[in-house]
Amino acid sequence: MDVDNSDNTTGVGSSLDIEQSLLHQFSCMGTTDKDELIKQLQKLLGSPSPLNYSTAEFFLDMNNWNLQAAICSYLDIDAPNVLPSMALVSDPDASETENVEPNTQFRKSWHISNSGTESWPVGCYVQCADGDCFGGQRVHLPALQPGQGAYVVVEMTSPPIPGIYQSKWRACSPSGSYFGDPMWAILTVVEQGTIELTEQLSHFNELGAIPPLMPQVPNPFVPHTFHRDNKQDSAPPDEMC
Repeated sequence: MDVDNSDNTTGVGSSLDIEQSLLHQFSCMGTTDKDELIKQLQKLLGSPSPLNYSTAEFFLDMNNWNLQAAICSYLDIDAPNVLPSMALVSDPDASETENVEPNTQFRKSWHISNSGTESWPVGCYVQCADGDCFGGQRVHLPALQPGQGAYVVVEMTSPPIPGIYQSKWRACSPSGSYFGDPMWAILTVVEQGTIELTEQLSHFNELGAIPPLMPQVPNPFVPHTFHRDNKQDSAPPDEMC
């Protein structure tokens, strides 16, 4: 990006003044520590919205960790006011108590939409931004028009060790800047065979329950037995034949 000191139309001159101010600030900075360079870039480009660590690292790495070149690239390519807008419509598979056995393949999906007024540029994608990615790979997004939606589906594999895991995924612009709502995958990995045992235990009440009484149907092949009361059985001897 070239800096022109000549007079310009209204708005352009003020933008150049800001860029010149930034150039003057980092001209006094001299360091080769990558973490320090990331912090400096975040500080210089942290207004009006904060610049996240991954985005700062991306621009510095793209420009061979040259702070001045990274700032120029950011202002030319991906200023915050031109980032796409994305909203998470629904999380169909959201369940913090869902049990999955170790090393099990599964799919995670999110329903997202373009919540802005501009079409998404070609080349946007979704990637894991934090936590355990569960082996999920980057998924490219379509160039959605304003108001359009799409489903993001990621193939994942549960970790080998039981426990509770979480994964944070973000939509990225073609240059690598995060935008829109975060998407989460929260997984509970249980011991192998636990799910089957739990299902068996859930049927124990049914197996141990007393079966309902069936209606008694008389057997036509068994003769009926008639019982006399005590008075009839004790009739006087002279009345008997």
